[in-house]
Amino acid sequence: MSARWKSRAADRPYTVQVATTGLLLAFTVGGVFLTRAVAAEEPLVLWPGLMLSVLACAALLRRRSHPLLVLLVTTVCIMTEGFLGYLMTPLLMGPMLLAQYTVSLRPDRRTTWYTALAAAAGIALVGFITTDFPHEWIIGLVNPAAWVLMVASFGSYVRVRREYAVARADHAAQERDEEARRRVIQERMRIARELHDVVAHHLALANAQAGTAAHLARTRPDQAIAMIEKLPEVTAAALRELKATVGLLRQDTDSQELAPAPGLDQLPQLVETCASAGLDVSVSTEGQPQALTPGLDLTAYRIVQEALTNVTKHAATPSARVRLDYTAHYLTLTITNEAGSPPSAAAASRGFGLLGMRERALSAGGTFHAGPRPGGGFEVACALPLPSSEESTS
Repeated sequence: MSARWKSRAADRPYTVQVATTGLLLAFTVGGVFLTRAVAAEEPLVLWPGLMLSVLACAALLRRRSHPLLVLLVTTVCIMTEGFLGYLMTPLLMGPMLLAQYTVSLRPDRRTTWYTALAAAAGIALVGFITTDFPHEWIIGLVNPAAWVLMVASFGSYVRVRREYAVARADHAAQERDEEARRRVIQERMRIARELHDVVAHHLALANAQAGTAAHLARTRPDQAIAMIEKLPEVTAAALRELKATVGLLRQDTDSQELAPAPGLDQLPQLVETCASAGLDVSVSTEGQPQALTPGLDLTAYRIVQEALTNVTKHAATPSARVRLDYTAHYLTLTITNEAGSPPSAAAASRGFGLLGMRERALSAGGTFHAGPRPGGGFEVACALPLPSSEESTS
């Protein structure tokens, strides 16, 4: 059935039910005439069979609201026709079979099989009484009862299929909800990492600059003034990145143009900003630099940025070394503080810097390690898998 006819049938359920009942009545009346045609003895009177067939089909109009009562009425009508001498053919039993099918669609399985066995037993009883010879029992007893049980089995199968379809739809809806919640949580974590990296880095540098300027204000006022003059640049950069990150949350469409995400090509600006806060950073590159995907480029930049932020906040010696090692399949980032004490366990537990770097590295499919160096200082190292040439150029 096409979708157009399904829509029409759904809009006119009573019309469909009347048409179905009328068609079934035609088949049932055909069963009555079939019995009269094949009767070997004196032809049977038609009007009792016709009246009982009309009554059974009329009862089917209430089969959805009163399925058990309709099954009882149709079974009694068919059994009466059997006692009157009519053949128990599927045509004549059509109303009862349809009523049994309707009952089998109900969720109560016990009721389904109890009614099916009762109806089959009633039909078998009629066949047993009206059949004179044992060799006729297959036609008059076993065959009608088998039709009832077969229809009950088919209705149970349809019911199970419908329940399975509903369960699958519910499961799919639940999976969609779970996936939506998971994506929301991942997005919240991503935004939290971005905000932490932006705010922590620039505020740490600003705090370091302000502290150094306050320390040099009496002994070296010229250096203190120069450092204070660079302080607005750091705070302005923090405001720009914070505005760009928060602006993503306020957009209701993707039509607005977004500023490009930072990457390793902005390491010189990062080093210059750290130098303005008194942190001496050296950057070395080994191997042949390769093009990175935007996500991997941002991940590498944020890890270097956060590592330098930790050096600014925790290291005793204001110096750090950044090494980028390109191999055939990996980009290894190593950020070391040559001397001084590493961040304490209490400080590490209060912050999210190391946790954020680890999450970024693992989300990119890489590895992450951070800990004290044997000769003193602290080291952050991570290996990020490089994309293939097709991915990097796409």
